[in-house]
Amino acid sequence: MAIFGRKNISVGLDVGSGLVKAVVIDHSSPAPELVKVVITPLNDTAIVEGEVMDHGIVVDAIRQTLVATGLKATHLVVSVGGRDVIVKKIQVERVKEQQARELMRWEAEQHVPFDMDSVELDFQVLDPDGDGLDMNVLLVAAKRELVEAKQALLLEAGAAPLVIDVDAFALHNAFEANHPEAMNGIVALLNIGNEATNLNILDEGVPILTRDLGIGTRRFREDLQREHGISVEEAEELLRGFDRHPLLDGAVSMRGEEIAIGLERATTFLATSSRHFGQVRAVYACGGGARVPGLLPWLAERLRIPVQPANALAKLTVRDGALEFLSADEVAPLLMLSVGLALRTAA
Repeated sequence: MAIFGRKNISVGLDVGSGLVKAVVIDHSSPAPELVKVVITPLNDTAIVEGEVMDHGIVVDAIRQTLVATGLKATHLVVSVGGRDVIVKKIQVERVKEQQARELMRWEAEQHVPFDMDSVELDFQVLDPDGDGLDMNVLLVAAKRELVEAKQALLLEAGAAPLVIDVDAFALHNAFEANHPEAMNGIVALLNIGNEATNLNILDEGVPILTRDLGIGTRRFREDLQREHGISVEEAEELLRGFDRHPLLDGAVSMRGEEIAIGLERATTFLATSSRHFGQVRAVYACGGGARVPGLLPWLAERLRIPVQPANALAKLTVRDGALEFLSADEVAPLLMLSVGLALRTAA
C-alpha cells in the first residue's frame, strides 16, 4: 500500500513480557486511523520481571513484528516503565521555561530516589497559562541505563526509535482519546499485564500518580496450576474464557485483593499528601488481566465503585482489514499502550 511510505505513519511498539505488539496509525486524515495491528507471542522465560533473559528470542520477535507491519522506514515510538521510572506531580514557584529547566534538577533531587547523574529528566508545566505564584509540574525521571537498554535491544533488531516515551503517558494518551468521559473527576486506570499492573491515577485528566504493582496474569496462571493441578494451557484457557469458571474463584479473589489494596494505598498516599485530593469515582481496566472472567465485577464489589473495561479502539477509526484475523473484542484491551505510542504524530 502506497500510504505506508508516507511520513505521517507512526508505529507504536510495546515489548511486553508475554507479547510484542505493534500498532500502525495513519495521521494523514483529520482523525487518526489504525491501519495495522501485529501481535507476536513470547515464551514465559524470554522476559522475567521486566528483565530480558533471552535476547535472541526477544530480538527475533521484535524483528518479526516490525517486518509484519509491512513498513521499512517508520516513525517508531517505544516507551519505558517500571520501578526505574518516576512520575510525580509537584508544585513549584512560577518561573519562565528556561528557569524552570534549571529549577527542575534541584527539585528532582528532592523527589527522585535516584542518583541525578544516572537519570534522564523531563517535565511538563500543567498550568502554563496560570497567573498564580505557583505552578503545577509533572516531573519525570528515568534511569539512563533503562533507556539505553531499550535502545540497544531495538538496534539489535534493526530498529531505531525516534521517540522514547513513558508507559504511563502512552497509556494516558490512548485512554484520553478513547474515553474522554473519564477526563472528569478522579479516576484510576489499571493496565493489568502479564507480570505487573500499572496503576495510573488521573485528576481532571492529568496524571497525578503512577505505580507498578507486582501482580499480573502470570500470577493468576500459576495460582490455577498450583491449586488445581492443571497445565499451563488449561490455566490459560480459563483466563481467556468468556465465562467465570468456579476454578477461577480463588485466584480472582486473592489477586484481586492485592490489586485493590495497591489502589487503596495509592489513594491514601495522595489523600495524606494533598488536602484537595477527593475520592476515586471510577476505575478503568485494560491489559490481558482485564479479560479475566469475573475480575472486574469482583473489584467493583470490593472497592464499591464502578470498574469497567478500557477499550483502546473505542473511538479510534479502524481501517478494514487492519486486524486481519484478530478479534477486536479480544485484542482491544491489550493495545492501550501500543495505541498510545502510535498516536504520537510523526515529526
